[in-house]
Amino acid sequence: MFGISWSEFLVILLVGVLVIPARMWPDVARFLAKTVTFIRKWIWKITDASEQIKQQIDLEKPIEDLISTTTAEMLDGISEPLKKAKKRTNSSNKKKQGKRK
Repeated sequence: MFGISWSEFLVILLVGVLVIPARMWPDVARFLAKTVTFIRKWIWKITDASEQIKQQIDLEKPIEDLISTTTAEMLDGISEPLKKAKKRTNSSNKKKQGKRK
């Protein structure tokens, strides 16, 4: 619990009982209950927000993969005819040069 061992917790509790007068114990207990409730609410809110972020990231991963593969396929499909066209023009240029000589 917050990095405090049970023996340290008991010492803190004992000091609190000795220092705080008995008439103030209900106020102290009320304050501690409100503080613990407040901290729990914040922890739940943070946990919920982190879970929503994780879910959103998990939903976006397949879309990103789909976009990257589709883009790669499209670029590969476009670049292949250009490579073939360059090879054809090089071979046709050599034939034309051979005829001129």
